[in-house]
Amino acid sequence: MRTFELILLLLLTCSLTLSGASKQKGSTTLKDLQPAGTTDKKQKNQIYDFLFTTDGNNYTCRTSYDTKLKATDYVVGDAVRFEIDGDKAKLKNASGKEVKCRIVRVEKATSSPN
Repeated sequence: MRTFELILLLLLTCSLTLSGASKQKGSTTLKDLQPAGTTDKKQKNQIYDFLFTTDGNNYTCRTSYDTKLKATDYVVGDAVRFEIDGDKAKLKNASGKEVKCRIVRVEKATSSPN
């Protein structure tokens, strides 16, 4: 199962790189913040998925095990500044705390039916 996830992540990374995604900057609202994966003796830090929308796309951005993060610093519904460069992103909250993450999912944002 883990091999399948790694292959899927590799394919997603390659497709994002090949799509020629340009650098984007701006501000948006943090839609969700969820823990992902598990910790153990080797990976002591929890990884997190940040979900936000910009330019008609929903993004899921995942931190690494090397990133030490206090989840309460990022309040769902608050504004965050973002920078996207290919499959890498930086998010900065209103108090100036910044986190680096990797884009692991991009989805077209759907509009609500009227």
